[in-house]
Amino acid sequence: MKTIPLPNGERVPALGQGTWMMGERANSRADEIASLRTGLDLGLSLIDTAEMYGDGLAESLIGEALAGRRDEAFLVSKVYPHNASAKGTIAACERSLKRLRTDRIDLYLLHWPGQIPLAETLAGFQALRDAGKIRHYGVSNFDCSALQAWWSLDADPGVATNQLLYNLTRRGIEWDLLPWMRERRIPVMAYSPIEQARLTREQRLIDFAGELGITPAQAALAWLLSHEDVIAIPKTGRVQHVRENAAALTITLTTGQLARLDSLFAPPSQGTPLEML
Repeated sequence: MKTIPLPNGERVPALGQGTWMMGERANSRADEIASLRTGLDLGLSLIDTAEMYGDGLAESLIGEALAGRRDEAFLVSKVYPHNASAKGTIAACERSLKRLRTDRIDLYLLHWPGQIPLAETLAGFQALRDAGKIRHYGVSNFDCSALQAWWSLDADPGVATNQLLYNLTRRGIEWDLLPWMRERRIPVMAYSPIEQARLTREQRLIDFAGELGITPAQAALAWLLSHEDVIAIPKTGRVQHVRENAAALTITLTTGQLARLDSLFAPPSQGTPLEML
């Protein structure tokens, strides 16, 4: 299993599981739980969620899926910006812990920059870490200026990751944000790595993948996995897609194949506003 180092040296799986919109439909619950458990079996032990996802329903689903297996997982969750005061962050984390049926969250993120001063959120994160309620903290959807503002309050090793929209069609972070993070050894956690399945219908990628005998989803994930500082968190509620995603770990794209993808999905030629979904 390929792993990616966090700034403090701890290594986490390069390929995990997302849970956006999971837990919201009763008729999908059994399949979603089976998918998460299959992912654990295959080594996709990093599971990402947030209090926002279904207003806690995704966290509750994970809590059920991990019954008896909590120690196998690296749990990531996020606090709403409007809850991210010092006291609010602690209270939100306590609610997430209850839904997740655990005594700790491995990595706790601020979901996006909000109106509450970052120093307050940081104080909440540090209090939770000191109490053993979280092990690491980080941010999500922070552009370069926002991340620099956080860094000015809490430098190395501080923020453990910045979770960002990053895939073959969303490469804007490569202009300035990704280089800045690389200088400070902060990995990217790439959400929507298959662009909510839209990349599976992208003819350029269909043709590329077909030449290699792999699926478009596997090609998109293999591209992300070719980076040494990117953690991909595809979401699926189907066991067969979990297995398909996990198989991307066995694919190593050649220099020529990576260059071909650059020609099909060009890197940025100028700075652009941070994209979010």
